Amino acid sequence: MGAVVDGCPPGIPLIEADIQRDLDRRRPGQSDITTARTEADSVRILSGVFEGRTLGTPICLLIPSHGQQSHRYDALRDIFRPGHAEATYYLKYGTYDHRGGGRASARETAARVAAGAVAKKILERAGIDVFGFTRRVGTIEAEAVDRSSIEKNPVRCPDPQRAKDMEALIREVRDRGDSIGGIVEVVAVGVPAGLGEPVFDKMDADLAKAMMSINAVKGVEIGRGFGVALKRGSENNDAWIFERGRIRTRTNYCGGIVGGITTGEEIVLRIAVKPPSTIAIPQETIDRHGHPAVFSPGDNESARRHDPCICPRVVPVAEAMMAIVLVDHLMRQKALEGLSGP
Repeated sequence: MGAVVDGCPPGIPLIEADIQRDLDRRRPGQSDITTARTEADSVRILSGVFEGRTLGTPICLLIPSHGQQSHRYDALRDIFRPGHAEATYYLKYGTYDHRGGGRASARETAARVAAGAVAKKILERAGIDVFGFTRRVGTIEAEAVDRSSIEKNPVRCPDPQRAKDMEALIREVRDRGDSIGGIVEVVAVGVPAGLGEPVFDKMDADLAKAMMSINAVKGVEIGRGFGVALKRGSENNDAWIFERGRIRTRTNYCGGIVGGITTGEEIVLRIAVKPPSTIAIPQETIDRHGHPAVFSPGDNESARRHDPCICPRVVPVAEAMMAIVLVDHLMRQKALEGLSGP
């Protein structure tokens, strides 16, 4: 896998270790509740950086794959796996790569995380911090948010007690040969007011598009999200106030965005992550000729190559996508302010 990051300002401190930290959080084989596949996901910076600082030229990143086992997919050459994209790729192109999902594989998110790590370095200079966590697995939801606890458990849950419950649920589902979905939350702190465009490139629209482009994400909500459908205006409106020298909102039901433009409060976003499609339980399907077939990953080792819940590994991917969108809008706003200045 690889990525090219274009438009990065010069002089940003950047070394491979800065990118590797987030790749290590995304990589497979982190714990016994994720896939047993192993990938080092070691990144190499091929261009755009000299003596530890960005040059302003395109940054090329390379992440070699070493753990692929294409032969395990030979029996699935003609079968459309339920929940996977072979069928839609076939309907669009008339062909597809059956080896692990091909272009539709979640493996491509490694490139997003690598690029997002560069974006985070730019945001760091602007005082913006992005972090994510698993808010919910199945029916178990975090009731407390202790940021220091997120990386201390394999689920990446900010509630230590609920983290244990989530782990137990994931193991139970895995042992039954099934999978489970959940909700990942991403928060951006220190975002200035005024980012985002009024109509087509609204901040919330661009964030939603970025998040929906992640494999397995089936829904996005910002602030109260779908909860606003249960509220009245008197309950949901954020009152504008002037405090500590700036205009802000007393509450943050909107999740930091009004009219597609940031308010200066925290951006709070949640994504619905579907259960991984490859499970040990046999599933009815068809082959590319329309004949009935049964899909099963086969032996136990093959089944263990797939995550029973991908929320923990989605967290750094969602962080990366938010960081990339924020950097794009930050640069647009700086250009606007520069053009409107004296």
